[in-house]
This record gives sequence, structure tokens and C-alpha cells, in this order.
Amino acid sequence: MVNNTILIKNALILNPNVNYEGKKDLLIKNDLICEISDNISQENVDKIIDATDKILLPGLVNTHTHLSMTLFRGLADDLSLDEWLNDNIWPMEANLNGDYCYIGALLGAVELIKSGTTTFSDMYFYMEDVARAVDESGIRAVLSYGMIDFGDEERRKAEIEENMTLFKNCHDTADGRIKVFFGPHSPYTASEELLKEVRRLADENGIKIHIHVSETQKEIDDVSAEKGLRPFEYLDSIGFLGPDVVCAHCVWLSDDEIEIIKKNDVKISHNPCSNMKLASGIAPVSKLLENDICVSIGTDGASSNNNLDLIEELKTASLLQKVSTLDPKVLTSDEALVMGTINGAKALGLDDEIGSVEVGKKADLILIDTNNANMVPDSSNLSSNVIYSANGSNVDTTICNGKILMENKKLTTLDEAEIYEKARITIDELKKAL
Repeated sequence: MVNNTILIKNALILNPNVNYEGKKDLLIKNDLICEISDNISQENVDKIIDATDKILLPGLVNTHTHLSMTLFRGLADDLSLDEWLNDNIWPMEANLNGDYCYIGALLGAVELIKSGTTTFSDMYFYMEDVARAVDESGIRAVLSYGMIDFGDEERRKAEIEENMTLFKNCHDTADGRIKVFFGPHSPYTASEELLKEVRRLADENGIKIHIHVSETQKEIDDVSAEKGLRPFEYLDSIGFLGPDVVCAHCVWLSDDEIEIIKKNDVKISHNPCSNMKLASGIAPVSKLLENDICVSIGTDGASSNNNLDLIEELKTASLLQKVSTLDPKVLTSDEALVMGTINGAKALGLDDEIGSVEVGKKADLILIDTNNANMVPDSSNLSSNVIYSANGSNVDTTICNGKILMENKKLTTLDEAEIYEKARITIDELKKAL
């Protein structure tokens, strides 16, 4: 293999687990970070990036989204989850097809790259078409098929087969950038039989699991009425939980459920903007962190957010915990950075490869330009400057797996204008099909 080298010069490195003093150079060889030091020689380097006045940090990790739902951005605002889902989203989704989901995923990939996210975890439909968009864009993804059976045995078998086919066809594809998880939708849409079968197959095949849990008070009431247990109590009772399970939302948690989460080393994906917009509630993130539970960050779909800007999401997460606990010291900017980087990697089982700026890890990196009004003057703390002052539009360069996906705010792998045009045509067709 021919070595493709990128040298980043004069960068201020913001890293969740290793502090670097002063400006550093960083050398990428193929897909890996191979050297970080004060002054790396430019000799025989294929590409040099001057990072003067820029902050270098790991590519952000979005642990819960529905990428193709960018097509539904602004479709059904200011509604409760039940009304939003049952009366608006599900009827629209009935007319989806693979091509539509491919275009929606491309649109989402553009937004992720431009706002500094290099890895996302997705649960939706037509996932092989989403995988096609991931392959073309150069981004890193964990894909799961959203399985819903409502107790129907025939549908249950078909849903499991769909997810297994996705695993066989897409896991470890796109130069290893794509991983596949199981995606049972939730305890109220997936039967006990489906959940147990997913657990069995996950153990048998080494496949991780992505699921929505405890998003609304109504979910708590419904599951409790049917099972006599709260959602996490129920999932624990059937042996579903484990360190390979990522649970999105987790807004309504009892102290006993937090203990269950801790006991099983379950990973949490916090989605503050979506939870706020749908008036679902405020997840007890500070309490989860106090219990050493791995909490990462997700945007949810653009249909309930309405963007995929993870820097904005991290600021919201921090401020929401402060105002809900009336304690300005909870969820600091340093802790928020951890949520958006290494904790996201841990949640997805990828922390040996991504989530921090270290020699030997994958070259998933972003540069944030501080020459912007909202970034001047520099904060006394780099993480404060990024979490509280920046937003996705301050991202200048995005690199994933050693490949430059955006430089000087210009995408290198995708045609923005063409994707925007196709997305507008697609949503118009979907609306007409209702």
C-alpha cells in the first residue's frame, strides 16, 4: 500500500484524555495518526495543512440519529411525541423507498461533515441504501435496522432477517468504516419475543444493540401497565441488558433503574434538543455521570431537532443540566467534550480506534477556526471556547479515516448543490404521495 501522508502544522490540540501543551504538529499516514510532536519534518509529505489559529480535536461522535429523516426537517413541529409520530412521521414513512433514504442520508452526511461529526450511529429503514451514502461520503457509521413487530410473529421473523441481512452485507465494509448493530425500536414497539431473540443472536454473533428506552412519561405508564415493571426493570428481567447495549433518550429514570443501568454497564445516548422540542423531559445526566455511567450525545433525527449540529447539542446538554439541577458546576465543558468524543466511541465499542487524538488511533479529526467573531477573544479554556462559544459552522476541516472530507469549509467527497436539489424533489414527492 502506498503511504498517503497528511501533516497538520501548528495546531492547538483539544483532547478528552491527554493534554498537549502548546502547539503541536500531527502526522497522518494512510488512516492512522502516526506522530504528534513539536516540529515534524515536511519532507516527503503529500499534503500539509496549516492549523494556525485553529483548534484540532477528535471527530465528534453522534450516538443516536435517524439520518434519512433529514428529509422530514420541519415537517411536524411543536407536537407531542405521540402526535408527531403517529399522525405525521409514520404516515410519511409509509411512502419511503431505498432511493429516498439514500438521498436523505447523503443530505445528512453533508450536514454531519460540515459540522464536525465523523461518526454517527443510525437506526432506520432501507439501511443498505444508507450504507451506500456512507461509503460515498467517507464518514464512519454504525447502522441498525429499526425492528418493530407489535407482537406479530411473522413480522418479527422478517424484521430479524432484515437486520441479519444488513449485518452480512454491510458490517466492516467501506474500508471498515461501517459497523452493524441490532436495532429493536423500543420496549413498546418490539415484543418480548423479539427482544429475547435479539439478545440471543447478539450473544451468538457478537453484534451490539441500539434501542430507544424511557423517552416519555407515557412510555413509562404504558410499559408499567402491561408488564408491571418500568422499562429498564422489564428489560433487566428478561436478560436483555448488557455492556453492548446503547439506550437512547433515558429521560424518565428511577434511582433503581439507574442502578440497573450501572450494574449492566449499559451505555446511554443523551438527546437533549429532541427531548426538549418534543417536551419529553430532561434526562438526569448529572446523576448518571455521578454513577460512572457512560453517557454519550446524540441529535436524534433532524425531524425532531431540527439539525445535526453536535457542538450545539453539547452546549444544550451542559446548560440543560445546570438549569435543571440549579448547579452551574455540573456537566462542565470538559465533561461535555468527553461525551461528544471518547464516551461516544466507548458507547459504540470503538474507543480503541477513535474518540481521542492519540498515536495509533484512526485519523478522525476536525479543525475549528478561531478566526470568527464568536470565537474571539480566546477562552481561558479550550473546551469552553468550543462547547460554549462555537457551533458547527466554525468547523473548517473534517478528516475521517485519514481522508479529507472537507477543507476550508469545502466538501471534497460530495456535491452539495446536487444533493440539495435531489432532497427538495424527494420531499416534494413524499408530500404529494400522502
